[in-house]
Amino acid sequence: MRKHTAGLRLVDVAEQAGVSIATASRALSGAAGVSEALAERVRAVARDLGYVANVHARSLASGASPGVGLVVHEIGDPYFAEIASGVLEVAGTHGRMVQICHTGRDPFTEVAQLRALVNARVGIIVVAGSGHLDRDVQSRMKAEVQAFESAGGRVAVIGRHPHLGVDAVVPANVEGGRAIAGHLLGLGHRRIGIAAGSRMLATMADRLDGVSRALGEHGLTLDDLPVVEAEFTLDGGKEAARRILDEHPDVTAILALNDDMAVGVLSVLGERGVAVPGEVSVTGFDDVTVAGHLSPALTTVRLPMKDMGRQALELALLPRAARPRRRTAEQELMVRASTARVGAIRQARTSQPGLNRRSTTAHDES
Repeated sequence: MRKHTAGLRLVDVAEQAGVSIATASRALSGAAGVSEALAERVRAVARDLGYVANVHARSLASGASPGVGLVVHEIGDPYFAEIASGVLEVAGTHGRMVQICHTGRDPFTEVAQLRALVNARVGIIVVAGSGHLDRDVQSRMKAEVQAFESAGGRVAVIGRHPHLGVDAVVPANVEGGRAIAGHLLGLGHRRIGIAAGSRMLATMADRLDGVSRALGEHGLTLDDLPVVEAEFTLDGGKEAARRILDEHPDVTAILALNDDMAVGVLSVLGERGVAVPGEVSVTGFDDVTVAGHLSPALTTVRLPMKDMGRQALELALLPRAARPRRRTAEQELMVRASTARVGAIRQARTSQPGLNRRSTTAHDES
């Protein structure tokens, strides 16, 4: 049975763990002087009891505004860098410092980073990036978030995290997936390779759902296309592109489900002398700053990433509502030079045989 957590004090944790109050405090704050084994035992007792240090009380006592913790999957990814800039902008106007945690896309590291931010006494946590569909990860995240909020902290997320029950800024990923796939299908493409991240990410599930809807409007399903899962990174895009080209050399387009992967796809096509869009059209998703400056400029789906960061922190700065607030970040299709009609591809192959460096079997579209 879940313990009643109202009124829990540090002394309760110390007594249950069999340590002094000072030792319990050092263990929970991450201070020196406590072995890792003992610290973990104290943290385990605190989790079992549902105790989290009241970060707001501590901050008020010190006269400082509670800090903000930002959890991102990959700080080197332009998507998260742009979100972070929005969070930092709002934090600056409120005189709050921001601590940024990088999970390396490991869901269990994400849980650990949440705990580290709580121990660092932040008052607000913004989780940027996709929710995970793994039930174990979901339950661990939910436990950490609920304990933090029950002690007075505030949490907001960017992306779909329905299990957490907190304020959220949700990108229009389904609509974006439908728009970008519909664009390629409207250009006559039917042999489309998809460079995707893990389907255990809610973002990926949503974007693929949108692609599936567009395909359905043209009598196709995802099972009719090569969908290659790889890391949701530039290197992952390279890996996916190589597999698609090696195993499905007749593709006329590659749809990458984020811009980082799309850059990797373009790199591999360049290495192999495949013209874009002369032989293969390429699309991305997100519209990071560099997307419009690539050669060719990337057709992609624009999400207002910096504004998403701003909105998430603005939500977290509000008092907790009876029901979680939800804001939708709209998408916009950005058509640029990396895509062309299939007819133009056929003409390029006929008039410039030198471009035809891949298998040319069954290129005609139905």
